[in-house]
Parts: sequence; structure tokens; C-alpha cells
Amino acid sequence: MQLRYAFRVYPDAGQRVALARAFGCARVVFNDAVRAREDARRAGLPFPTAAVLSRKLITEAKRTAERSWLGEVSSVVLQQSLRDAEAAYRNFFASLKGTRKGTRVGPPRFKSRKDNRQSIRFTVNARWSITDTGRLNLPKIGAVKVKWSRTLPTIPTSVTVIKDAAGRYFASFVVGTDAAADNARMPETDRTIGIDLGLTHFAVLSDGTKIDSPRFLRRAEKKLKKAQRELSRKQKGSKNRDKARLKVARDHAKVSDARREFHHQLSTKLISDNQGIAVEDLSVAGLARTRLAKSVHDAGWSSFISMLEYKAERYGRTLVTIGRFEPTSQTCSTCGNVDGPKPLHVREWTCTACGTVHDRDHNAAINIRRRHRPAERR
Repeated sequence: MQLRYAFRVYPDAGQRVALARAFGCARVVFNDAVRAREDARRAGLPFPTAAVLSRKLITEAKRTAERSWLGEVSSVVLQQSLRDAEAAYRNFFASLKGTRKGTRVGPPRFKSRKDNRQSIRFTVNARWSITDTGRLNLPKIGAVKVKWSRTLPTIPTSVTVIKDAAGRYFASFVVGTDAAADNARMPETDRTIGIDLGLTHFAVLSDGTKIDSPRFLRRAEKKLKKAQRELSRKQKGSKNRDKARLKVARDHAKVSDARREFHHQLSTKLISDNQGIAVEDLSVAGLARTRLAKSVHDAGWSSFISMLEYKAERYGRTLVTIGRFEPTSQTCSTCGNVDGPKPLHVREWTCTACGTVHDRDHNAAINIRRRHRPAERR
């Protein structure tokens, strides 16, 4: 299994200039590739192959006065940018044919130097390395300081250097994991748990545990509104506007980082404590079109379930997703009677068949767990 390990990096002034140059060159090659394909489409000609684009947009372009500065960065960065364009077109065509999973994607668009995210990728043949002092040595950029928060399990196959909207730099390594070693790290257990995700509580477990929703965005909303107002008052194109934009981006990054850390800690604990996990397949896209949209996005259910999925696969656990149309909130977990739909404000109800009083979310979590193990005796 391949995973990404991301670490914060701190380039000095000269390295930031070199990275900006590399970001710009990769962006130009990507845009040239998209433009070449669009020109061929309009002219009714076959799409140029990757080899033709590589020769024309990189090798021959370096010899011209207009693109001679492409030689100032690693050629691997330029080749990887071409591969990104090829992958974008493959995903677009697969989406048109219906063979690609997930939401439909559009055709590749031109990149801009004002994009929130800039990135370049180095593969093994770029001869990047990690020095004895723990720095990341990148060709034509130098040895960049890295803040190592954990050790890499294996030798990475590639590294992507990213600059986000908040002006922070990250190094993202692609590493392969050892399944046997990962399984040995997890304690032996035969527990099975059901999880009911919600807004009143982020999660209610079938054992009765209730995990409060941190509501990171709601708590930071007042501060974010103030920063956004200050940004709107700055003159466009001014340095003060750039500073205000960075402040807004950093405030949003703090919210996003806190939410991601919460998801990681909770998903790791659930995977560690349980062999089987059952969770409901929620229609996040549908709920995001309702008046609950801000709270739904603040909870980040999709991100949390994605973490559960890859961690279950990595550590040999079982994750089962229950259909969203299963009447988990309507079924009595004691006698199995389906008591009909109930509005969201009803948090506690009494079964009309057996008289058991149910907490809505706890009852749903128990039913979700039982659908993971249908043979369990009621």
C-alpha cells in the first residue's frame, strides 16, 4: 500500500526564489501542453503524444529565446508537469465514458501564478536526497530544512514540494508500507463497533460513547469574519491586500489543520480498538445543499470516512458502509419494530411495540453495528 507522508519545510530566501522559479516553469509547461492539445482539437487533428510534447515543449523550447529559462530548473520537474497534464486528460475522458469513479471532472484548465496551491514533483531519477543532517537536498534548489514529525517507514519513491494558500511549504513523500509490520502494530481484538455520525454529536458509538463535535469553523467564525472584512477594504493590487489575504488564508489553515488532526486521532483510536467498524453512507453532497450546509462542511464527514477506509485497509481491519436508505433511526434496536420516520428535532423516542425508550443516535449506532453482523442475535 502506498501512502503520503507530509512534512513542513522551511526554505531560506534564496531557496524560496528557486522554488518560485520551479513552480513557474512547471506551470508554463503544463499550460503549453493544454494549449497544444486544444489547438489540435480545434484543427481536427490527432492529439500530440507525450513524446512529441516533451520534445517540442521542453527540449526544443529550451533552445529558443522565449523559453530559454526552462533550463534553470530540473528537467524532471518539467517532465512531471507534462505527466500531470496527461493524467488530467485521461481522467477527463474516463469521466466522460463513465469509467471513472466519483464525481465527473471537466477538461484541464490553465494554471495561474495566483492559484492557491503551487507544486512540483521530483522522482528518483531527479537525484534528490535526504542529507545526514536531515535536510532535503533538491536539484537546483539546495538543501532545505525539514521539520521531521515522524520517521519514514521505507525509502520514498518521489517527493512533491507544495506551497499552500497560507504561504507554507510542505514536502510530501510517497512511501510503500509493509502489511505484516502494520498488522503487528495493531493490538489483537474481536470488537465490532457501529458509528452514527451527526451534528449534535460528531459521532455516537454503539457502546454508548458520545463524541462531541468540535465545530472548529463555528468557533473561529468571528475571527474569520473580521479578517475577511479587513481584506475587502484593502485596495486591489496593493501590498496591504496581499498581507490581508495571507492572514485570511492562515486563519482558514488553522481551522483545517485542527479538523484534520481531530479526524486522524479519532480514526486511529477506532481502528486500534476495533476489528470491525460499521458506518452509514451519508449523502454529504445532498446535505450540503440544505440550511445545514455550513455545519455539514464543518464536521468533515467525508474526510473522516476516507481516513477510516485507508487505515482499515492498512492495518487489516474491516470497514463496512451501510446504505443511506437503511432505516437505522426508525428501527427499534430491542425488538426490531420499524416505528416510522421522525423529524430531526426528535432526539429521544419510545418504541410503540415494546415500550423501550431510545436515544435516537445511540439506537441508530446499534442498528448500524447489527447490519455489519446480521447474524447477531437480538
